[in-house]
Amino acid sequence: MINSVNSLYLSERQSERKTGQRTLDQDAFLKILMTQLANQDPSKPMEDKEFISQMANFSSLEQMTQMNKALTGFIDMQKDSHFLSHSQLIGKEIKWEQVVANTQGETEMRVQDSVVKAIKFQHGTTRLVLEGGEVIDTIQVIHISRPTDK
Repeated sequence: MINSVNSLYLSERQSERKTGQRTLDQDAFLKILMTQLANQDPSKPMEDKEFISQMANFSSLEQMTQMNKALTGFIDMQKDSHFLSHSQLIGKEIKWEQVVANTQGETEMRVQDSVVKAIKFQHGTTRLVLEGGEVIDTIQVIHISRPTDK
């Protein structure tokens, strides 16, 4: 009896394939181009238009890769900058809005005040830690002032 792993049926062999990439990266594209150039028929070299087209594709791929790296770096830098700029709120008194349900089950906005004790970066957003232990989003802040002596 033939084991299914050793089967030569094409349908079974195709379902076993677990490796490989679905997209071409820059290195894979360059390897394909070099293999194609190395194995071309010397009596029928690649036409200029085809070669120029492939080189243009390669150039575009390289530029998109570099742009992606630059954009990723820029986004990371913006996150750091945003986080650091909010650190100036530590020790400041803020007024913030909170959506609460009233006794009739309707929602209303309630304005509260507190002092910012810390800043934290959580789930891609900057959040404020208040003296009462509450953690709020920065978009809830409606007023910032120096703390008043009580």
